[in-house]
Amino acid sequence: MTMKVLYGASPEDVKGYDTERLRCAFLITDLFAADAVNFTYTHVDRLILGGAMPVEKSLTFGSGAEIGTPYLLSAREMGIANLGGTGTVTVDGKAFTLQNRDILYVGRGAKEITVASASVEAPARFYMNSVPAGADFPHRLIAKAEAKPLDLGEARRSNKRRLAMYIHPEVAPSCLLLMGITDLAEGSVWNTMPPHVHERRMEAYCYFDMADTDRVVHLMGKPEETRHLLVANGDAVLSPAWSIHMGAGTGPYAFVWGMTGENQEYNDVAPVALAELK
Repeated sequence: MTMKVLYGASPEDVKGYDTERLRCAFLITDLFAADAVNFTYTHVDRLILGGAMPVEKSLTFGSGAEIGTPYLLSAREMGIANLGGTGTVTVDGKAFTLQNRDILYVGRGAKEITVASASVEAPARFYMNSVPAGADFPHRLIAKAEAKPLDLGEARRSNKRRLAMYIHPEVAPSCLLLMGITDLAEGSVWNTMPPHVHERRMEAYCYFDMADTDRVVHLMGKPEETRHLLVANGDAVLSPAWSIHMGAGTGPYAFVWGMTGENQEYNDVAPVALAELK
C-alpha cells in the first residue's frame, strides 16, 4: 500500500501556477495499477482517495500507520465503488460481492479490508473515498439498482445526464461522506451545469469509462479566474470548496463524485451564471 500526500492550495496561490504545478496539486493520475493499492491523502478536508486493481492476487490493507491511528478506518468511514469487472470486498471477514457500479459503504472501525477480482481477464477496479467520521454506521452494499437516480440537464444544451445517489441520507446513511455516480446521455458532453461552488463542502471527481484517446476538459478555480485540467480515464480531480467544478468531454464518459464537509445537504450550493465565468 502506498500513501502520497497533497497539501491543497488557496485561490491566491493558484493564480501563479503553471500547468505542471496545477496538475500536481489537484490531479491524481496513479490510482489504478495491477495488483497494487494506491492512496492519496489530501489536506483538503482530509479526504483520502484510493484505487486498487487486484488482478493475479487479492490485496489487503487497513493499517493506520500512515495517518497515526491503529487502523486506516479507526476514525474514518469509506466508500468503495467498483468501476471494473465483478469483485469481492471482505471487511473483517465479511465478504461483499460488487458488480460494476455497485458501491460499498464501510463504517468507522473496520480493521482489515481485502479486495479481489472474479476474473483475471476483467479485473475489478475499486475506487475509494475515505473521510473522518464521528459516528458509527453499519457496512452496507448499495447495488446500482438501489441508487436514487436524478435526471438533469437538457439534450439541446448538451448536458443531459443521470446522477445516481448511493451514499446519501436518502439511500444509505453515513456520517459525512456523500458518494454517487453520474452518467451523461448519448451526445451530451457537459457535466455539472450550471457550475457552482459549495463553501461548506469539498468534492472529488474520478472520471471513468472513457476511451484511452479521449479527455475531459475539467474547469476549476474561482468563477472570475478559472483554470483547466486535461483528465484521462481513471484520473481523479480534487475540488476545494472555493472552486467551481465542471467539465466537457471529447467522447463518452462517467464520473464518481464524492463529497465531505460541514453537512450532507446536497443542494447547499451557490450557482454561478455562465456569463460570470472568466
